[in-house]
Order: sequence, then C-alpha cells, then structure tokens
Amino acid sequence: MTFCKEVRNDCNDLWEASFHHPFVKGIEEGTLPLDVFKYYVMQDAYYLTHFAKVQAIGAVKATDLETTKRFAYHSEQTCAAEMALHESFMELLNVKETDWATFEPSPTAYSYVSHMYRSAEGDLADVLATILPCYWLYYEIGERLKEATPKHPIYQKWIATYRSEWFKELVNEQITRMDHLAENLPEKRRQKLKDRFRRSSYYEWNFWEQAWTMETWSVNVSSKAEV
Repeated sequence: MTFCKEVRNDCNDLWEASFHHPFVKGIEEGTLPLDVFKYYVMQDAYYLTHFAKVQAIGAVKATDLETTKRFAYHSEQTCAAEMALHESFMELLNVKETDWATFEPSPTAYSYVSHMYRSAEGDLADVLATILPCYWLYYEIGERLKEATPKHPIYQKWIATYRSEWFKELVNEQITRMDHLAENLPEKRRQKLKDRFRRSSYYEWNFWEQAWTMETWSVNVSSKAEV
C-alpha cells in the first residue's frame, strides 16, 4: 500500500466528519446562511495567503529544479486562481473595506497557519504531508458534491472550482509526489509524516466548525464557580 493510501485510510474518520459537517451539507443543499459563508471566505483568504507562502517554502526546500518549479507554480496558482475566486465571492457577499479593517483570524485559522509554519521547519516531505490534506480533501468534497444543485450561484461556483479538472491535476500531482518522498523511509519517519497529515486533517474539519460557529476569541463563562 502506498503512503498516501495508507494515511488516507488512517484519517478516514476525520474526512467523513468533514463530508458530513453541517457547513459542507449546507453548501450542498444551498441552505448555508450567507453570513456564515462570508465569515468562512474571509478566514479562508487569510489561510490561503499563508498556504501560498508555505508552498513557496516547499519550492526553496526542493532538491531539484523541476520540483522547485512545480511548487512555485502551485504557489502562484494559489495566489492567482484561489484569490481570484475569493475576490468574486467578496463582491457577491458585499465584503467592504470596513470588514477587512476589523478582521482578525479566528483561533482555529491562526492555529492551523501556525501548524503549517511549524511543519515547514522540516524538509519537503514535512511541508507536503502538512499541506496535502487541504488539496485532497477539497477535491474529494468537490467530487461528492458534483451532482448537487444549490440554488445560490456562490455555492455552485465553490463546488465547480473543486471538482474541476484543473484542480484534480494539481491534487494528483501532489499525491504522486508525496508517495515518492515517503517511499523507502524508515517507519519512524513515515509515522512523523502521518502525524502531520492527520493534524492537518483535523484542522480541516475544525475549519468548517469554526466557520459554522463563527468562532471568536471570546470566552463565555456560563456560571460562576461555587466557593
């Protein structure tokens, strides 16, 4: 069994939780409140800004020019294609400069980005094991929702992006690369990469959750402790 098949099986519980999360189901059914999706899009724009930078770090850590070129290309695609998608969402969602002036990353988004940078202290395999769930999970969601017909155009566009052939090719390229990087590594090293992959898979689930709850940095104390 290849590394990616093995780690995908190991993380199936987390991925199934993502597939069935009410945020994802809301996109599929077209019932997700737009204010929740607006919150998600702004948090995702923050995340993708750093995702592109981590991809660029991967280009630096590559040991051959072809891999450097490909990671640089992936970074550019994140900046161009993904951010263009979000710009169109910003218009549809009526996101204003005042919204950005008061924006701050959620605890989950901040923690996920920190996890990526911490993993990027390692080598290229560490980088890719950490960012691969974002690629791969979104592709599988796009495939699962390809027959969905939500009435709102913003949800139609979101699904169409992640079920596209363009995105599929990028995902398959990185899966193949991850298998190559993990091939013949000692089991202890492979386990470290699996741990990075699983943590990112958890953060992917938690990203839906933080959007669904519109997470803040506030602490709600429901009751005073008895003396």
